[in-house]
Amino acid sequence: MRNTAKITAAVLATGALTLGLAACGSDNGSGSGSADADGPLIVAASPTPHADILNYVKDNLAKKEGLDLEVKEFTDYVLPNTATQDGSVGANYFQHKPYLDDFNKKNGTDLVWVNDVHLEPLGLYSKSIKKLDELKDGATVAVPNDTTNEGRALKLLDANGIIKLKDDAALDATPADIAENPKNLKFKELEAAQLPRSLGDVDAAVINGNYAVEADLSPKKDAIALETAKGNPYANGLVVKKGQENDPRVKKLAKLLNSPEVKKYIEDKFDGAVEPAF
Repeated sequence: MRNTAKITAAVLATGALTLGLAACGSDNGSGSGSADADGPLIVAASPTPHADILNYVKDNLAKKEGLDLEVKEFTDYVLPNTATQDGSVGANYFQHKPYLDDFNKKNGTDLVWVNDVHLEPLGLYSKSIKKLDELKDGATVAVPNDTTNEGRALKLLDANGIIKLKDDAALDATPADIAENPKNLKFKELEAAQLPRSLGDVDAAVINGNYAVEADLSPKKDAIALETAKGNPYANGLVVKKGQENDPRVKKLAKLLNSPEVKKYIEDKFDGAVEPAF
């Protein structure tokens, strides 16, 4: 979600993603996850940048607002939503709305969007080339294998003239929706979290911003194609189970996540790799 290259569509992993949980507190919560308004608000989050931002709020802003906040880190794209749905946590912060919409549709959940917080750029990275025109005929490009992000990745490649998608290609586009592939690229579909590790095995990979940052890749400096922030629908934001939108704890957190202090923290901490979306 930056201004070097265009935006792409998003996809959700409905298959077996790594069900890894990086413990940041106990697992299944009691009522304090969602139902007990007097308990802490437990929020499921990806480690970077989501948990970083939440921990900044917890350490610097929450006490003043009377918010007892607990951050629980997850390392995949499924468990945060299932934990929010079953009440193990009271909210989550790790995804964009197209991903959420796709998850609800495919899993019969009723999770709802609260507010936008930040944008992360989806970018094309490589260990072997420095420019797009260096992609060789028959090169292998790794892309996320979840519905929203695979389409989003293909949209990025389309926007940069690497491929051309069919005119009616939707947000859930797959390689089958490619109309023109002048370089005869091969596509390797992988779990999003594995993409940085795939760089040694492929010619290039389209990597989500948070996983790029975790792998010490700078979207601003290292990507050879990057999404633009302008008009980007893929802001990451706060999500709760339907009916929890008016929980006072959720309202306090939503307000803090859109505060000037958080905006400055994001700008200073991530140096363009993550951008405020408010």
